[in-house]
Amino acid sequence: MKKSLFTFVLLIISFSMSSQTIFGKWNSKNDETGKVDSVVEIYEKDGKAFAKIIDIKNPDRKTAVCSLCEGENKDKPILGLNILSGLEKDGDEWSGGTILDPRNGKVYKSYVELVKPNKLKVRGYIGLSLFGKTTYWERAI
Repeated sequence: MKKSLFTFVLLIISFSMSSQTIFGKWNSKNDETGKVDSVVEIYEKDGKAFAKIIDIKNPDRKTAVCSLCEGENKDKPILGLNILSGLEKDGDEWSGGTILDPRNGKVYKSYVELVKPNKLKVRGYIGLSLFGKTTYWERAI
């Protein structure tokens, strides 16, 4: 009985701690339809945050490539594409990196901030963060 209770408590603590971080899987919604169109996984590497697209919901888009991208991402498959690079922790947010929008191939400066345990603010901008766009991702369960 004690062993089961201890295991249950550890699971609850583990789940609650994992929901207090930007790392994990997040649903990204299409701005026009409001529907989830992809799942993005944010991971840590060498103390920085990165993210890649791990699922595309539209079966017709699963083999799509980033034809509008430039450089090394030109014509790479969108599925598996790294879209968030090099963010460093700065207080409550992760900043100093970039985000790639595969819909238009453009790369923006970026920061992300966990606004609720299951809601992530993602901001892409040019120059000052005043000139940009904010979207919110919800944690994928």
